[in-house]
Amino acid sequence: MIVGRVIGWIVLLFGGAVLVRDLLVWIDTKHWAPIALGQLWYDLNRSSLNLVQAVTQRYIHPFLWDPIIVSILLSWAFAVLIFLGVLLLVVFRRRDPRR
Repeated sequence: MIVGRVIGWIVLLFGGAVLVRDLLVWIDTKHWAPIALGQLWYDLNRSSLNLVQAVTQRYIHPFLWDPIIVSILLSWAFAVLIFLGVLLLVVFRRRDPRR
């Protein structure tokens, strides 16, 4: 499915851009401190992060938010995004037509 591959490439490129940002900060400060996914999301759009938290805790299950999603949000943003991009590319890879 082409839409899945396109989204996979976009997420992978965004993860690469975040990695470049982290490397530039490392070169500038001489301290390796990659940005967490939750911090990146908060910096980009804090209201959507709060909305996702509220919806997850109220309508799905509170356990899903803490510790599962919180653990992902505390992980390095570039690692999560690159992993997700590669996962999408593998799942939606072009398959040989069956005979």
